[in-house]
Amino acid sequence: MELKDLKKVHNGKYLKQYELSYTNNAGREKKYEIVSRKDLGGPEDLGRRVSGVSIIAYKDGKMLLLHEFRMALNKEIYNLCAGMIEEGETIEECVKRELYEETGLRVKRFIDILPPSFSAVGISDISTQIVFVEAEGEFSYHTSDNEQIKAAFYSKEEVEQLLLTEEFSARSQIAAYFFVKNH
Repeated sequence: MELKDLKKVHNGKYLKQYELSYTNNAGREKKYEIVSRKDLGGPEDLGRRVSGVSIIAYKDGKMLLLHEFRMALNKEIYNLCAGMIEEGETIEECVKRELYEETGLRVKRFIDILPPSFSAVGISDISTQIVFVEAEGEFSYHTSDNEQIKAAFYSKEEVEQLLLTEEFSARSQIAAYFFVKNH
């Protein structure tokens, strides 16, 4: 596979749409559409910059999950606390800001920060860093009018039941599964 061209076809406020032109393994041209959160100057920019964070937070042996309305689905699902890195912000600063904005909680300590991973490789070059933290404080909300979030800490037994009955984002489902299974 050889990328021949990258062309922006739509410049939205949060997502930019691109058309990629490839020569496939049979030597034929293939068009492929993707979205990115970043302005891409050329093929060398694909997947090069981290867009945001996903936060796996614990407190007193329980896991933080958000039950939030997601516009793209038109319903509430279980999700991790997450957000976009602002210009000039470090990963740690982003985690502290997003955790506070979405829950009112503070980071007590950072447990681990994983290298960047891609969020939806079939349609996007968007990458995030998964960050594990121990949280402290009480819930209060500082979200925008465009977010509907209910945050709570759940025991392993409660998470196990949610996994059987509720809908999750992929990353939160994997994190919840491993929380329950002690892996």
